[in-house]
Amino acid sequence: MMTESTELIGLEVYTDKGYLLGTVEDLLIDIDEYKVYGLYVEKTNPLLVEDGVPVSVPYRWVKAVGDVILLKKFPSYVSISSA
Repeated sequence: MMTESTELIGLEVYTDKGYLLGTVEDLLIDIDEYKVYGLYVEKTNPLLVEDGVPVSVPYRWVKAVGDVILLKKFPSYVSISSA
């Protein structure tokens, strides 16, 4: 079943362990291939992402899309590296 890309915006994203990661705020689109490349998730769970900063989740990590988005994998914790 195909889903309109605009239907993904606003959906909650859950990790493979069932933790709420955040909400899809935008999409990364590969315009050459006409497909979604990633999900831009803002206001992330600070227990999963340091300081709750926004993250980009590769769409290949998505397991299922319905009332929510379920990921097939996600790191146990994402830290911000200082440059």
